[in-house]
Amino acid sequence: MRVVFADDHSVVRIGLRILINASRRCVIVGEADSTDNLMYLLSSSPCDLLITDFSMPGGQQADGLKMLSTIQRHYPTLPIILVTMFTSVATARAALAQGVMAIVAKSASAKELPLAINAVQEGRRYLSEPLRAQLINASLQSHESPLSAKEHEVVRMLASGMTVSEIAIHFKRSVSTISKQKNMAMHRLGISTDVDLFSYARDNGMTY
Repeated sequence: MRVVFADDHSVVRIGLRILINASRRCVIVGEADSTDNLMYLLSSSPCDLLITDFSMPGGQQADGLKMLSTIQRHYPTLPIILVTMFTSVATARAALAQGVMAIVAKSASAKELPLAINAVQEGRRYLSEPLRAQLINASLQSHESPLSAKEHEVVRMLASGMTVSEIAIHFKRSVSTISKQKNMAMHRLGISTDVDLFSYARDNGMTY
C-alpha cells in the first residue's frame, strides 16, 4: 500500500516511519508536519492509506474533526488510521463516524500500528487496547453524556483555546448561536464559570 503519514512532531514521524516500514506491507509516498501540508500532499500524491495525528497546527483544518470531515469529503474511499494522544470516548466515536478505520494511542505498544495496518488492509476496524476498554466501559454504563453532539464540540473547542467568535467562524454559525450552546452546556452540567467548564473538559478527556 502507498502510505502518507502526518504528525507535527519530528520525533514521532521518525518512529512512524520505522513502524510503517517494519510492516513490510507499505511504501511511504509522503509525510506532512501540518494539516495544510497534509492537504497539499493528498492532492498531489495518490495513496492507499493515510496515517495521521488528530490535532496538528494548520489553518482552518487545525481542528481534528474538521480535518477528518474535509478528507472524507474529498477522498471518501481513503482509509485513515489515527495515531493520537486523545482519550475522549466521545471524540473517538465522532472520528469513527467520519470514516476513520483505526485509532492507535501514542501510549500503546509499538506492535499496535502494524496490527492496525494489517486490519485496515483486510477491511477491518482496529482500536488500540486502552481506547477499546474505554468504549466497552462506556457502553456498559447506563448514563450518557448530558451534552448534545454540538454542545460537546463547542465545549471541546473552547477547552482547546478557541474563542466563541472563532468557533462561530469555524462552524459558519452566529456568535449568538455558539454562545447559546455554550450556556446550555453549562446549564446541563450544572456549572456557572468558564474555569469549571474547562475543568469538566479536562476531566472528561476533551483536551489534548
